[in-house]
Amino acid sequence: MNLLRNFLASSLVAATLIPGAAPAQESAANFPSKPIRFIVGFAPGGSTDIAARLIGEKMQAKWGQPVIIENRPGVGGNIAADIVAKSPPDGYIIVHGVTGSHAINISLFKKLPYHPLKDFEPITQTTLYPVAIATPTSFPANNIQELVAMARRDVGKMVYGTDGTGTASHLTMELLLYKAGVKMQFVPYKGSAPMIADVMGNQVPIGITGITLMVNAHKAGKLKVLGVTSLERSPAAPELPTVAEQGFPGFSGEAFTGFFAPKGTPKPIIDKLPSEIIAAMRMPDVMKKMADIGTPVVGSGPEAFRAFVTKEIEKWAEAVRVAGVSVD
Repeated sequence: MNLLRNFLASSLVAATLIPGAAPAQESAANFPSKPIRFIVGFAPGGSTDIAARLIGEKMQAKWGQPVIIENRPGVGGNIAADIVAKSPPDGYIIVHGVTGSHAINISLFKKLPYHPLKDFEPITQTTLYPVAIATPTSFPANNIQELVAMARRDVGKMVYGTDGTGTASHLTMELLLYKAGVKMQFVPYKGSAPMIADVMGNQVPIGITGITLMVNAHKAGKLKVLGVTSLERSPAAPELPTVAEQGFPGFSGEAFTGFFAPKGTPKPIIDKLPSEIIAAMRMPDVMKKMADIGTPVVGSGPEAFRAFVTKEIEKWAEAVRVAGVSVD
């Protein structure tokens, strides 16, 4: 009897030391038992922030735990991604990554402090959307061809702003300039909202960022959108022409967002998160709000999202090479 008791006691201790054993399952079943942080790499008000807040609000109501949106802008989302890559892998800190932080920057930055896949567990893709090129309403150009003609006359003197260095917006504009054979000076901002404010206030003549806030400002008559970078017109503003329609056939540059946890987050938690986040994303009011601002929701499982990010890394590596853009 004593031998049996000793054997059972030893087995229980061993089980608690084995990764993925019963305690991990219990942890997932009770997850979350404390506040969760969604880290956003851009200032409040941009499309990445809006999506995180909409989803976080639904998750908070379902989980009964606070979902804190923490904005850590800078370096095209790298700061936020690096924070999460180096955080405890317990599911309580998640980054709402973007095309820049999790696809472009591995090729763009010579010393990226993290790897977009090796240091993360993909959870689910949230959105896929075009970027929009806009100007103040008083700007002389009314379309992409007129903008290119102005850039040719003022070689290297025109300035454009975007939502950060190395973002999909930045690289898409550089690809367009490369194809048009013109150059402009680049001014990075820490997010979409401050850049758009400067475009509307005539502080910077051209801005490019995700369609979300551009559509709102366009519909309010506060700025002029010259083109969007999807192959098809956006359902949120079908009156806006694509860049492809304006002398650049086949041109496209769409950005994605998605949630990532630190590498090593227990599989039971990674298995639980996608279904619950996707359920929140697909609530009718969330879907409508996202569609209205031009960023329809996607939703995908971890493996499908990993495969998507892998292809995006390859695609944008070629774009970085063609555009000749790099950041030390």
